[in-house]
Amino acid sequence: MKTKNKNNLDLNSEELERYSRHLSLPQIGEEGQKKLKGSSVLCVGCGGLGSPLLIYLASAGIGHIGIIDSDIVEKSNLQRQIIHSTSAIGKEKVVSAKSRILEINPYCNVEIFNKLLTTDNALEIFKYFDIICDCTDNFESRYLINDASVILGKPNIYGAISRFEGQITVFNLTAESPSFRDLIPEPPPQELLPTCSQMGVIGVLPGLIGIIQATEVIKIITSVGDPLDGRLLVIDALKMKFRELRLKKSNQRKAIKKLIDYHKFCSSKNLELDSIKSISVNQLEIIIKNDSSNILLIDVRSKNEFNNKSIKESISIPLENIESGKAIKQLKKLSLMNKEIYIHCKAGQRSKKAILMLKEYGILATNISGGIDEWNKLKKQNHNFN
Repeated sequence: MKTKNKNNLDLNSEELERYSRHLSLPQIGEEGQKKLKGSSVLCVGCGGLGSPLLIYLASAGIGHIGIIDSDIVEKSNLQRQIIHSTSAIGKEKVVSAKSRILEINPYCNVEIFNKLLTTDNALEIFKYFDIICDCTDNFESRYLINDASVILGKPNIYGAISRFEGQITVFNLTAESPSFRDLIPEPPPQELLPTCSQMGVIGVLPGLIGIIQATEVIKIITSVGDPLDGRLLVIDALKMKFRELRLKKSNQRKAIKKLIDYHKFCSSKNLELDSIKSISVNQLEIIIKNDSSNILLIDVRSKNEFNNKSIKESISIPLENIESGKAIKQLKKLSLMNKEIYIHCKAGQRSKKAILMLKEYGILATNISGGIDEWNKLKKQNHNFN
């Protein structure tokens, strides 16, 4: 583990030219640039969010950059993970990222950790860095990063993306700042969380979020501007609208004194899924053939997915309309028809989420295991058999 060197922060002639636009800013100037040179920032994850963040931290002259990631570069990454190139496919992401950073700015000291972040190594790695940047995509890592940052008193620059939406905030900047546990006190059931490959993400979105994360890092180091402390910035790229939500530290939050088993913590919520009644697509086919008039088959995928391909007997009520409450009145009316309600989606994640939400309104429904993916397989098999 390398330690940061803050002894020699003088800028040489090449650095003075390189950072001349920063030096022209009265809010930053030479003293601010020296602060950037003497700072250390750890980026957890060098994928979609980490790519633009690292590129701009390197360009800004951060003296010590740490990167932790255990993945390799894949072709599907290149749509959004702009720090990597086609020639890097198959290489370790941290190695690819370090190479690109040094091409941008050879004055950066880049330290790489080609490993998973765990409870065993988080505190040891974090203690050498001034600021931690959460560029991950799963709840286990987010809670671990949060708790380690809180224990060590490190600011945590948080970013998250999904489809066309993203959010950014600064956690743990001061003793009175909120943390990730104030935003999401308990993790949702993991099985109900679609992956990036399932939900998709527009390639430019992580660039937008990552650049704002980098901006917050620079502001905090140079003590300029107003950081996103206690403010959650939410971005809708489709409408190009920015919303700001206030976030406060909870007085009821328990003090974080040690790291825990985050896999167990995040998996515990899956117990709620055991109460969901499910049937197979084979059983659904039999029910439809016998008497489809006694059932309500609801498809909670998006309208576009439904219009592209759907089960003939189903009606479309997108999950987003259930989440917003827009469809609850309609579903309550349908539930009074004394028909058995069956819900499906693409593969079973969104349907389970919908069923748990509807249960809170007293609406009971049965899940179709495997969703329309399994239904299409069944139909294909039946066609080939016949």
